[in-house]
Amino acid sequence: MAATTPHPAADPPARSLRARLTLLLLLAVLVTALAQGVITWRAARAEIEAVFDAQMERIALSLTGGLAASVLEGSVIDGPPGMQELIIQVWRADGIMLYRSPSARLLPPQAVIGFSDVQAAGEPYRVYTLETTTQVIQVAQAVSARRRMAGQLALRAVLPVALLAPVLMLIVGWVVGRALAPVQQLRRQLAARRADDLAPLPVAGLPAEVAPLVAEMNGLLARLDAAWRQLSDFTADAAHELRSPLAALRLQVQGLQRADTDQARQIATERLLAGVDRATRLVEQLLALARHDGDGGGAAIDAAPVDLVTLTRRALHDAASEAQARQIELRGPGDAAPVIVPGQSDALAVLLRNLIDNALKHTLAGGVVQVSAHQGEGGAPALVVEDSGPGIPPEERQRVLDRFYRVPGAPGHGSGLGLAIVQAVARRHGAQVAVGVSAGLGGARVAVSWPAP
Repeated sequence: MAATTPHPAADPPARSLRARLTLLLLLAVLVTALAQGVITWRAARAEIEAVFDAQMERIALSLTGGLAASVLEGSVIDGPPGMQELIIQVWRADGIMLYRSPSARLLPPQAVIGFSDVQAAGEPYRVYTLETTTQVIQVAQAVSARRRMAGQLALRAVLPVALLAPVLMLIVGWVVGRALAPVQQLRRQLAARRADDLAPLPVAGLPAEVAPLVAEMNGLLARLDAAWRQLSDFTADAAHELRSPLAALRLQVQGLQRADTDQARQIATERLLAGVDRATRLVEQLLALARHDGDGGGAAIDAAPVDLVTLTRRALHDAASEAQARQIELRGPGDAAPVIVPGQSDALAVLLRNLIDNALKHTLAGGVVQVSAHQGEGGAPALVVEDSGPGIPPEERQRVLDRFYRVPGAPGHGSGLGLAIVQAVARRHGAQVAVGVSAGLGGARVAVSWPAP
């Protein structure tokens, strides 16, 4: 039984920016509310403890005026209203108790002057002791009661913070939603677009953090639109141009089938091979044009130093047999100094081969094709191919750089792609192509010039 390959686990869906931002802000609000609640709680407890201490001190001071005399006469003094949690004891200087509040607990007679913490009947008390010339006054309050009342008052202080925290969280969620509304609108616009709609996205009203991203996306859409248009045009032109060679091949095959003599078959076979060569050359040129012009000239290349003089010598060596068969003289740069340009050697070799092929095609037997590489004005590198052919009329010199365009009445069976490939390669290398007339040979002159370093 064949083993099945387990599918890799799918990555969990990424959390949205809105969810992340909302969660982080809510956590910040929650932590802030908790911190504020703790700080408020502790501050309220401290303030309430101080208030209780001050109250005990005031009670002790109030008992120093006339209370002892009333106690000595045997009268009983009840505790102040609302102070049932307090224990009050008054001692005479010789240690005899003069008064104590109604309580089952009894404070120890030995006390520290001022505030102290003591145990009475197993329960902690906060005690304030005041000594005068005739008596010692003790005012005590149970620590548990103090904490209970302090907690209640502190809870009242913290309660508004606890109630406002959820409201603040709702406000944060609403604010995040409003802030990200342009992004959501942009997402809806993209989702509603057709596959062939590459129009730029609107940037008006977008936040400053999102606008650069949309601008870069618009640049990408523009490049995709240019590439799509170029691909559509190229496909239509290629289909149109391939129709004629294929029709010609069909006719030549039919001619070969109808040939009834060896000589006729030989002629038909030669014509068929020539048609196949032309079709092969057209396909090669179409592939070269697609490779060098598919990005619209906007893509960066991996540039390296290329010597145009060395490149020219290699190209002339490769074209020598064809020039000899056509009885055309090829002239090279001789002992010229190296001319260095940044670029791709293979692509520039394609450019130069098409320039030489175009010159050989339009030069009659006994003519001359001259190729040179030199430094122009200001040190600008230039690659020049000249011929002694009929030349190109001034009104046609710009159009010959277009794809599938041939000068009316031009000799040969070219496809009109040679100079278009030259233009595409030159554009990718930041160079300019100029078509003119050769001053020395009288024919066409095609110059590829790079900017001065």
